[in-house]
Order: sequence, then structure tokens, then C-alpha cells
Amino acid sequence: MDRERKWTGVRKVSDSSVEISFPYKGVRCREPIKVAPTPQNMKRIALHRAAILDAISKGTFDYAITFPESPRRFKFSEKKSDGYLATDYLESWLENIKGAYKASTYDDYRKIVLNTLIPNLKGVFLPDVGVPHVKQICATMPKVTNKRLANVQSVLRKALDDAITEELITINPIKNWQFERKVQTLVVEDDEIDPFTPEEQAKILQNVVHPEHAPLFKFAFWTGLRTSELCALLWTDIDFVRCCVSVTKAKTQASNDVEIPKTQRSRRFVKLLSPALEALEQQKQYTFGKSEHVFLNPRTGQPWTGDQPIRRRAWEPALRQANVRYRKAYQTRHTYASMMLTSGENPAWIAGQMGHVDTGMIFKHYGRWIQGMNPEAGNKAVMMFDTQPA
Repeated sequence: MDRERKWTGVRKVSDSSVEISFPYKGVRCREPIKVAPTPQNMKRIALHRAAILDAISKGTFDYAITFPESPRRFKFSEKKSDGYLATDYLESWLENIKGAYKASTYDDYRKIVLNTLIPNLKGVFLPDVGVPHVKQICATMPKVTNKRLANVQSVLRKALDDAITEELITINPIKNWQFERKVQTLVVEDDEIDPFTPEEQAKILQNVVHPEHAPLFKFAFWTGLRTSELCALLWTDIDFVRCCVSVTKAKTQASNDVEIPKTQRSRRFVKLLSPALEALEQQKQYTFGKSEHVFLNPRTGQPWTGDQPIRRRAWEPALRQANVRYRKAYQTRHTYASMMLTSGENPAWIAGQMGHVDTGMIFKHYGRWIQGMNPEAGNKAVMMFDTQPA
């Protein structure tokens, strides 16, 4: 016989929390409470709910005091007209959007809010946040790229948009405005393209600390896949008949689970050139028929959990042993792009292989760097169109 009593407005959510619900200002409010759903606790929460209803009827209920961590405390508080500190709202907003984005995206938002926005908005009230504050925030990051500055402003812009929805502010002062540095920053961005030469690639592959690292790095050099995409790659994603790989998922350090790529264009088919096929043939002896994943961490026998273990256990030791100047593993992707461009491959095809929306990213990031790399560049046009005698 089920002796569990049903408490009005109180229900079990999990083994460690319950939910309390009550009407307030025409809205059905639901708030989680971290407490085990024992009979004694359920009774106590029911009494707490009764006290809330009594306070509401008397006009003495303060949402922010009763539920200080609730994302809804700003919407219902009678002190809304006085404004709220931007730092308090951002903390609340961060908690409110948890679960609405991929784990890796949320982790990026969290870092930006906690490490950049909150430290620079202390003492500022939410309705007062404006362009001068954004300029000041950007001024505290003199060595970052315009892309990074855009990411920071994008997070703040999203938070302010949500504040409008919650009727905490009336306008978003940076909705159609964005801070950018001038040409100097663009030069820094171009300089970040620092691919490995064929000689450096050979040294790296010859000096891996474990034989199983070599096909991983070779495959990265010749497909341009992101590290997160390599971590999630399965043997079923490989089509040896059509010589292509289906890229449909990624595994980042911030997520416990495999996620879909961040854009539709990132889900793509990548042609397997002969060096990439050679890397897979070499990798078969380690994981084919033993694991669904193509690449495993040889120390654990488990799939790589993200870029950090690859960097610490495989990439950095290989570069040290090979005496190759250190660059991030992401440069394998830049190396692929530079090799394709230098050999004269169609930029539109390269953009598709790398998961870019169009050729804009290719020309922006590689256009200046690629000039002069091929000493024969332009000679095809001369041979085809120059009809004047020498």
C-alpha cells in the first residue's frame, strides 16, 4: 500500500530535490528546493508554501528574499524600479540559461561572464550598462583578437536581450553596436596562422611518444578536422568506398557527452586524400574491430575526452622530442588549409572541406599569408593569356 502523502503544490523532482509551486501576480511560479523528498521534508516544504501564500495574501511577500538564487527574483521584486546590480543579474542569467545551450557553449558563456563581465561591471546597475562600459571592458583586453572581443560582447548582448524580455530594462544599448579595434588587430589574427612545414610534419610523426599518436596527427594534418571532431570520430563515419569521412559530431573538454557541431555547415563530408587513408590503415591495427572510436588514448584504452589530454600526453611531448617550435594542435587545421591553397585547390572546395559557410573565412585568414608561398603563382595565367612575343 502506497502510504506516500500528496502535498498540494509540492512534488518530488529527484532523490535530492523537490519543487514548490504557487500562484503569484497571475503567474504559476515553480521553484526547486535542494532537499531530500522524505515525508518530514515534504511536510516542512508544504508549511513553507502555506507561509508564502499567506504572505502573498497580506502583500508582504518578497520574491528576492524568499528565493535569492531564483532567476525570476528580478521579475517579481517590488524593488525593480530601483535597478539591480548588473553582476547580480548576470549570475542569475547564467544559472537560468544552463541547459539551454550545448555544454561547450555554456562553458564559454560561463567563463566570459565570471572572468570578464562581472569583474568589470562591479557596482554598475543593470539599467546603466551601456557603450562606455563595453569600451572599458574591451580596453582591459588589449592583446586579444577582434573575434574574442566580439564573443564577449555577444554574451553581454544576449544577457541584455533577456533582461528586456523580463522587463528589467527597456532597451539594449549595444544591440546594433560593436566595438572593434583597427587594422593592428587584424594583423595579429593573420599572424596566428602558423602552419607546419612538410619537414616539421615529418619530424613530429617520427618522434611521437606512442606509435598510436602518429596516425592521429597525420590524419589531422591531411583532413583539417578539429580536435573535438577527431575525438568523436567513429569507424562507421568512414566510407572507404567513396573515400570520405562524415563529420557529424564533436567531443569537447567541457561536455561529458558527444555534441553536434556548432553550425550546419560544420556537418560535412571530407574527402580522404591518400595520406589520410594511409593514416587510417595504420590506425586499424590499434582500434579497428576493438572500439567504435577511431582514435583512443593509448594510456587508458578509452576515447579521448577532449583536446587537453591530447595536448598534454601526445602533442607537446612529440614537439619537444622532435625539436619543433611549439604551436597549438589547432595549427594542424591551418596546415591543411595552407597546403590545399598552396597547391592551387579551389578555395570554395577548401571552405566546404573545413566546414566554413563560404570562402570569406578562407580569404580572411589565409589570403595574406598565402601570397608568395607558391613561386609559380600566376604563371598559368601568363601561359594561357599572354600572346605577346617575348
